[in-house]
Amino acid sequence: MKKILFKPEYGVIVACDVENIDKFKKIVENTYSIEGIVGYKIGCSLALKYGLSQLTKAVKENTDLPVIYDHQKAGTDIPQSGAIFAEVCTDGGVSGVIIFPQSGPATEEAFIKSLLKRDLIPIVGGEMTHPKYLSNDGGFIREDAPMEMCRIAAVNKADHFVVPGNKPEVIKKYLSMLSSIVKQPNYCLPGIGRQGGDIKSAFKSLEGAAGYAIIGSGIYRQKNMDKAARMFCKEALEFI
Repeated sequence: MKKILFKPEYGVIVACDVENIDKFKKIVENTYSIEGIVGYKIGCSLALKYGLSQLTKAVKENTDLPVIYDHQKAGTDIPQSGAIFAEVCTDGGVSGVIIFPQSGPATEEAFIKSLLKRDLIPIVGGEMTHPKYLSNDGGFIREDAPMEMCRIAAVNKADHFVVPGNKPEVIKKYLSMLSSIVKQPNYCLPGIGRQGGDIKSAFKSLEGAAGYAIIGSGIYRQKNMDKAARMFCKEALEFI
């Protein structure tokens, strides 16, 4: 049976890229009850400073919404490190883990298998939202590598993917490829808000597939976080 990470099929994941746990708690307290908020993403800065367990505990004091760990970037070590990493994430209480397997297919497969064995959801990405990432734009990563990372993930039973929400035409390419392998793929979409993307364009590109906008500063840097979050959620829920 497929494990459902987010409910409903459209919504907003809050990226909690803040400096301390007090600000993190404030984000959760101001947004967890809003219809359309489906989970929280925490990065390596908070995790290194406070530990995953303390952060997930802070969320669970308010809600049972899932916590996603984005190691920024996991899946870039040797294959053998996958099992240890998955164990740490399990002990930390997270529900899903974002990996960008830039170290090659052997490491990617090992990390995905290790996460699935621990009943964690691997959320796999390869293409980022900023300029000069891919080689055809002056970056280090071969332009067809991210698509291959996601294809390998799909073959290895991953069904959650990170694709750039500020690139609607790119979203369509991933959709075309992944929908032929995965029965019901789920897409997590960074790059919406400050990086130029918008929910309407990104979700429309999904053509009915499940989509979740990852939004950080567009919510937590606003004077009224509740109002900002509700605005984004309203846009997302229009696609239900």
